[in-house]
Formats: sequence, structure tokens, C-alpha cells
Amino acid sequence: MGSPEKEYDVVIIGGGPAGLSAGIYTARARLGSLLIERGVVGGQIINTEWVENYPGFAEGIGGFDLTQAMHQQAVKFGLETVITEVTGIEVTGGQKVVRTSQGDFMAKTVIIANGSERQKLGVPGEAEFIGKGVSYCATCDAAFFREKPVAVVGGGNAAITEALHLSKFASRITVIHRRNQLRAVSILQEKAFAEPRVDFLWDTVVEEIVGETLVNQVRVRNIKTGQESFLDVSGVFMAIGFKPNTDYLKGILTLDTTGAIVTNDRMETGVPGILAAGDIRSNSIRQVISAAGDGATAAVYAEKYITG
Repeated sequence: MGSPEKEYDVVIIGGGPAGLSAGIYTARARLGSLLIERGVVGGQIINTEWVENYPGFAEGIGGFDLTQAMHQQAVKFGLETVITEVTGIEVTGGQKVVRTSQGDFMAKTVIIANGSERQKLGVPGEAEFIGKGVSYCATCDAAFFREKPVAVVGGGNAAITEALHLSKFASRITVIHRRNQLRAVSILQEKAFAEPRVDFLWDTVVEEIVGETLVNQVRVRNIKTGQESFLDVSGVFMAIGFKPNTDYLKGILTLDTTGAIVTNDRMETGVPGILAAGDIRSNSIRQVISAAGDGATAAVYAEKYITG
């Protein structure tokens, strides 16, 4: 466990693939390293039943198993871990103070890797069926829905990209959108309208996700007529936007219009000694492999910052 009285070379905020990768590199470099995670070490990927696109695992690997292996590897090199909520960061000279609900942790450098979250609908059944038909990542989970009907909720770039990816696997993709036209860029719209497996349910919202052990229906409502109906699907992919976990960083770091942290290609922010990696970083592609690469890059440049 980490100690609030101890000064660390590196404090890593977030225990997903980016933070764990950073922890492996900094601990292996013999830097005093602490990882702070507010929930379960592993991040969002632990909700993905099976990861088939991470190099080195030809048969795939469970999201939980992958990140647990990463954590064990980092701990073997000396990474310390504490489970607590980060409430703020203060910079005093060259020292950074990471404030948490369990006290303050001092650091020479901070790597912020606590990710972003898919916006949730908040409808009945959504939380209960995560990993059982409800997904937030078509790239991660599309292959589990081969020749099965699915729904995609949303009308922007993310939603249409998800739908097009799913068209390689699912028997039918119904895009459910609360408006009567898409917000996605024209080229994505053209591809979606030309794809025979993709159809659209306009002016419609999801009211409930229904199933027994797995999803088998969604209850939807037309917002113009008020009429409700049920759509038979095996999966529901949420794509209504991302929310970076950066509320505690406002006024400290430069954020883009979505709230993501702006960095350079070294993962450095505008504050010397504070770096960011993974999904929380502006323009992230939100994949496990890119998050791990970001974490490694941040670790290398954190060490360079410390050693001068």
C-alpha cells in the first residue's frame, strides 16, 4: 500500500492499461512508483469478456485476466498500489501534491491515466446487462455477435463507426437515434446508408433493455408520437459520446472541448512533470494497445524529467 508520508518519483492516477503500462516501466526503471485507482485495478477493459485484438494472445484473453497480469508484472518490479479517489492536484515548485480521500501523496512527476467513460443512458437494464449484451466498444465485442441482430444507440461519428464495424459480424444493425438525421460526417453517413445490414430507427429513444441472463430486447419510444415498441436484439452498443474523467483537473491543465487532456507526442501536458496517457488524452483512439503504448511513452519521459 502507498504511504501519504512518502515522496514518490512517480504517482500514476488510474489503473487501466495506460496506468499499468506506465507502472511497469517506471517501477522497472527503479523509480519509486505509486498507482492510485479509485475502483478495481484494470479499468473499463475488465468489463470486456474477451479481448481478441491484443498482440500475443492468438486465442484471445479476458479483459480482467489481461489487466491483472499487467498489474502483477508491475508489482513484481516494485509498483505500490492504493485504492482511493483523487480529488485534486497541486503544484508547488517542482513538487506535485496528489490529493485523495485518504490523504496527500507527494511526487516529482504525475502520470494521469484515469481514462474516459462512455456516456451512459441510465435506463433500466443497462447496468445489469453490461458484458451480457450491453457493450460500449464494437471493436472489442463485435465478434461475439456473429449473425445476431444488434442495436447501436447514437447518431454521431462514434455511433456510425460502431455500426459499420458491426456490419462485418452482425446479421442486422439498427441505429437508434433521437433525431431524424445523423450528426456523423458525410463520408460515414454515405457508407452507413449504403450498407445493407444497417437500418435506422429515427426520432426514437431507448426506454429499457430487456432480457433474462442475456439481452434479448430493447423497449423504445418514438419521441414524436409517444408510441412504444420492442426491438428484438442480442446486443446493444452505446455510442452517445465520451466523458473524460477530468473534472478535478479544470484550471490546472489544458483540456480540449470534450474535456480531454491536451498533450504533445511525449505525453507531456503544459505543466512540467505532469503527463497524461490513454483514453483521457485528447485524440486517443481508445484501444488497449494504444493506451499501453501511451503509458510506456509517458513513463520514459517522466524518467527523463526526473533525471534531467
